[in-house]
Amino acid sequence: MSQIVFILLSIIVFGLAFKQFGAILKNIKLGREEIIDGDQPWRWQNVLLVAFGQKKMFKRFIPAILHLFIYVAFLMTQIELIEIFIDGIGGVHRFFADKIGLLYPVIISFIEILSLLAFVSTIIFLWRRNILKLPRFIKPEMNGWPKLDGNLILVGELLLIIGIFSMNGADVLLQKSDPAHYPDTGYLAVSSWLGPTLFGGFDVGTLHLIERFGWWLHILVVFGFITYLPYSKHLHIFFAFPNVYFAKKRSRGEMNNMPEIMNEVKSMMGLIEETESEMGDDIPEFGAKDVTGLSWKNILEAYTCTECGRCTSVCPANITGKKLSPRKIMMDIRDRAEEVGGKIRSGNIEFISDDSQEKNVLSKENFDDGKSLFDYISDEEIYACTSCNACVEACPVLINPLEPILELRRYDLLTNSAGPSDWLPMFNSIENGGAVWQIPDNRDDWKNELN
Repeated sequence: MSQIVFILLSIIVFGLAFKQFGAILKNIKLGREEIIDGDQPWRWQNVLLVAFGQKKMFKRFIPAILHLFIYVAFLMTQIELIEIFIDGIGGVHRFFADKIGLLYPVIISFIEILSLLAFVSTIIFLWRRNILKLPRFIKPEMNGWPKLDGNLILVGELLLIIGIFSMNGADVLLQKSDPAHYPDTGYLAVSSWLGPTLFGGFDVGTLHLIERFGWWLHILVVFGFITYLPYSKHLHIFFAFPNVYFAKKRSRGEMNNMPEIMNEVKSMMGLIEETESEMGDDIPEFGAKDVTGLSWKNILEAYTCTECGRCTSVCPANITGKKLSPRKIMMDIRDRAEEVGGKIRSGNIEFISDDSQEKNVLSKENFDDGKSLFDYISDEEIYACTSCNACVEACPVLINPLEPILELRRYDLLTNSAGPSDWLPMFNSIENGGAVWQIPDNRDDWKNELN
């Protein structure tokens, strides 16, 4: 019966996870096409150092060490998880114990030491979030679900570790009283003394219940984590790797050119013929109004966001009391992608744009629910950005919040012909005199004095 329950649960959990991850990939594909290729050695180096090696985390050493304990414990626990799956499907116990000899207690002991360190780190992280209340964890965008999400994962980590030590601790004692069913694991670094300390006075029946409780608690927390992950910020566990791989190698100060605008400027400066710069009768749409106007990479970055707040904590606009929070920008993009993706998958023709020729099939090309990213992100936020790239430098997984901010700003300025009123004199000065200041002389008159 135990095997049947385990197999059925596994099928249900992985089926749900497959469906949810498929929906997320569809949401990412809502973005426009963007080709990112070249320099694969540099990309794989980034994956190894930044995504796998946590290189950028160590700019803040103490949280980096604590996070490293949890991260490495998570990776190493997967070895024990493989054995748990084999045991659950095959109806056996500690499948590898008598097959890899002395290597078995070494591996399990290493996992236990890491798990103990992860336990301490998790308690400290809960304390930092809920008691110490670090400023970057109590920003307005972290109220409600984001705060609960972070705590749920940390509590799940504690339950996972409790399951490991309950299972191993009771198992150590059962090896002596029932060696036929509980193979010898050798000396375990933590459980060999923790088990007798906690469970030494219990009878065999109770020990068996504790061992089974730990085993099922461990696997149920894992199953819960797998099904919960698509709804959590902890998607970065998976998406950090492709996001880092597809990071752009260009200088952080370099921005994407808009060919139409570039040609207009060149024409204004006499660098090309005026006829070459004509845009035609239809004025193109500049920037991005919604997630479909952003690139797939921007949406991938939104799903990769760890909500750690390092970007917001170094943002000069946020530090000086402005409303802008780069973390909130990424969270808003992810939430809007979820909303748009869900509505498109519903197939409801009410969301088909009135201007669309196709009235029967809903798609991202004809989708219109009367909302956009500007319903999530205010003008005050996008115009407070100084384009300093501090947020880009701070992100531990190479997310670039500046790109979507610039795309939204471009749409508002160039397509909506909107923007802050105090910016208009600057625009007029640039157009008329080629300088940001209103001066009576042409910008290049200084050359005449030299002549």
